[in-house]
Parts: sequence; structure tokens; C-alpha cells
Amino acid sequence: MDRYVVPTEPSSSNPKPIRRPRWRRTAIELNGCMESKYKREMCGLLVQSYSQIGVFTHLYHIDGRPCRTHMDRVLSFAGMDIPLSSRRHGISALEFDNQGIYVASVTKSGCLMVHEFESLYCQSNVISPWWKEDETKHLLHISTSRQLDSVRWNSANQDEVACASLKSSEILIYDIGYVSSDPVDILKKRPSVTIHGSDIITGLSDVAFTSTDDSRVFASDTNGSINIWDRRGSTFPSVQLTTNSSTALNSIQLNVDNQIVFGAGKQGMIYMWDLRGGRTSAAFQNHKEAYHPPMASVKVSSLLEKIEILKAQSHIVPKDIHSINLDPSSPYRLAFHLDDGWSGILDIHSLEVTHIHCPPPAWLTGSDITNLSYMIKPSWLSTNSIYAVGSSSDKGLHLLDFHPDPGSPCHVDCSEEMANISRRNGFVPLSEDVSACAAHPLNGFIVAGTKQASLLMIGQRKKAVQGDEEGLLTHQDNE
Repeated sequence: MDRYVVPTEPSSSNPKPIRRPRWRRTAIELNGCMESKYKREMCGLLVQSYSQIGVFTHLYHIDGRPCRTHMDRVLSFAGMDIPLSSRRHGISALEFDNQGIYVASVTKSGCLMVHEFESLYCQSNVISPWWKEDETKHLLHISTSRQLDSVRWNSANQDEVACASLKSSEILIYDIGYVSSDPVDILKKRPSVTIHGSDIITGLSDVAFTSTDDSRVFASDTNGSINIWDRRGSTFPSVQLTTNSSTALNSIQLNVDNQIVFGAGKQGMIYMWDLRGGRTSAAFQNHKEAYHPPMASVKVSSLLEKIEILKAQSHIVPKDIHSINLDPSSPYRLAFHLDDGWSGILDIHSLEVTHIHCPPPAWLTGSDITNLSYMIKPSWLSTNSIYAVGSSSDKGLHLLDFHPDPGSPCHVDCSEEMANISRRNGFVPLSEDVSACAAHPLNGFIVAGTKQASLLMIGQRKKAVQGDEEGLLTHQDNE
């Protein structure tokens, strides 16, 4: 072999090494971790990959007859002259259980439904003009006699789901293990009495459970209070967290330690109560109703006025808060959504607004103003601080990058250059107007409820690619 080797003359200059770009995926596999910059880039691509992959219209039956929501939907689409209360038949709230196995939803017409997520996902991949959903796969479908506005899973007992109504002062708790349309427990609020001796029914807007105790139930009402029940002692509240106002609270949240309660509602007020202080814990033992004022309160409009750029561009007035949600990735950050479509982040440590998203108003795009009567209920994705919220001006879903650092396009300190080059906010066009949404706790898929009472499956669409001799294989966009 030596005779085939051609000797070369020695070079006096040192050859320059060839620089090749670092293959980031290999680095991740070798190092076992992702760089924050690379993770943010992939997060932006993930947001842009979402699309609508399934529609489930609420044309369901109970005992062979159309349910109330089914009938109201048909009458609404037929254009018949029916009361406004009947025209609002859409999904008012929905939520996944802790493991993402089931998703519960309620409608304005009074239907409670529990779907198995895997069943919805498999049926969403069926593309056929004559396809009809298999109603036998529904885990639970109950038609109540009242409007339903909130639904929550019992965090400490995942067999139980609770419903609340703005038209009723009762919490209905159902056990999905029982094949029965009757609730296993009914929690009642004591009616208020006027000076004339008549009772005032106080509606309940939202429900919450602690993650460690299945007997404690929290509910906000239309009179500016949060009621706390201990189911072991009485069906009436044992503690009442009060505000300095009698205006409605629309949404409540508990922090990860189940010690701080947040409530928000009219005029953009956010209240905070600390259950560790005062006589709150003692009230659970003697079962005598106790009243406790908040430890702190803030007005969102006052905080927004401190943002000079925003104040220079918009006339800021107090707006009602539809929903509040704690970021699962950063538990000290509380997201809020206003009735004009704005969304933002309140840092509960500094009590400052750090992020804000201001979409165009509904009247500017010619949207149906009558649909604004719904309280929009957004949801956090389980990772990466992405906030999913239904659009108030278009049929679609905003996926907002609410990451804590100033590189977020929604951060109040984000520079104009950074905002222009950022592509991390996404918008998913949908077939119907979204009223509420819930993100799967594990895989990032989103189920959205609409004002037309449908459920929409949102995720990464599957494509058909040429496979081996056996036929076509499918894969997701991000694989």
C-alpha cells in the first residue's frame, strides 16, 4: 500500500480548523438538559403548530330524547324568536382532572358532561362528512333544571365534580362512579334577608377545592363574598371571606399551599385572604359562621395606569375581571382576563402588572356584541407559561407567551425591537367562538368550549406520509 501513497510537501502555515455549527439536538441528548434560549425557540414553534383537529357539536340525547342544550341549540340556529336566556346555551366552563383522563364541561342550558379525553382524541381523527359522534362513549351526561356557570374537579377526590350557578345558591356535587342524575351532596348558602323580611337568593359564580382535603369547598358569590364549607359538619358555610363591597366575585383561586385565596370580579378588583391568620382555622372546629376581611386588595386599572406606554396609547377605565388563574410554572404569577378582552399578569409578590395583551375590541372587527355576555375563561398550558384565551373579536384562540423574562412580547418592559422580531404569540383560527378552554395537564392539547355549545379539539395536526409497503403512516407536525 505504501507505493500508492503520494507524499506531500510540508506546509509552513498552520491550517485553520473548520468551524461547524453546533448541533443543538445532540447537545441536549448528551447534556441531558435544554438551554433556556433553545427551549424558548421550540416553544415558539410549538405555539405556531396548533390547529383545530376536531369538532364535537352538542347534539346529544338523554333517554332517547334531545337534551335541553340540544334543543336550545337547534332553536337558536333556526332563528326562532326565543328569549335571550335560551339563546345563551353554550359551554360556560370546562376542566380536566389532575391526570387528564377526563374533561368535565357545563352549559348555560344546564347540562353537565364528562368526556374521556382519549375517546375525544381518537374520534377527532375521523374525517368524514357523514360521521356522527358515538354517544355511548360519554362517561356522564346530566341535564339539570338550572343554568350552570362553573365546574370543578375535587382535587383530593377525583371521582367528584362540583357545579355552581349564578341563578342558584347551591353547590351540586356529583360522583362519576354512580350512574345517577342525582347529586351525592348539595351545599347551600344561607339566604340574605331584606328589611322587609324577604329572602335574597345569592348566586354562586365559581368553585374551588383544596388539594389535600376533600371536605373543604370554596365558592364565590354575587354578593362579594367567598363561602367555605366543611362537608363533615354542615351543608351550610362555616366561614365567609368578605370584601368591602357587595359587588360580584366572578372567579377564585387557591395557591399551591392551599393557604392563600384569591378572588376577583367587578371593577377589576383582586382580593387576597390568608387562611393562616385570624380565627379562620378555629371556625372550622366550632362550625360557627365567621367573617374575615381580605389581607390585601388591588385594582387592576390603577396598576395599568402606572405603565406609561400603555397609558399614552389607551384610555384606561375599570373593567370587570372574568377569570383569574395561577401560572403552574411560576406560582407567584396570577393571570387575569378582563371583559374587554385584555389579559395580563399580576406579580403577587410586588403587586405589579408585568405582562399585558391588548387585542382589538370586538366592535372594531364587527363581531357579535350579544355574545360578549359570556364570561371568557382562559387556561394555562402546563409548561412554558403559555396562556390560552378565547378571542373576543374573532373566532379563534390566542396562545400568549407570558414567560417571566422581558423577552416576552407581552412583557411591559419588552423593547419595540424585541416585540417586532418575536413570534412567540400564536393565534389559532377556529370554526366557532370560544367561551372557555382547558389545557391537558400532560400533553399540551387544548379542549375549547364554544358559545354554540360545541367542544373543539386543538393540537398538532397529524399528517399522512409515505411509509413502508404496509401503507401510510402518520406522524405529528413536531416529530
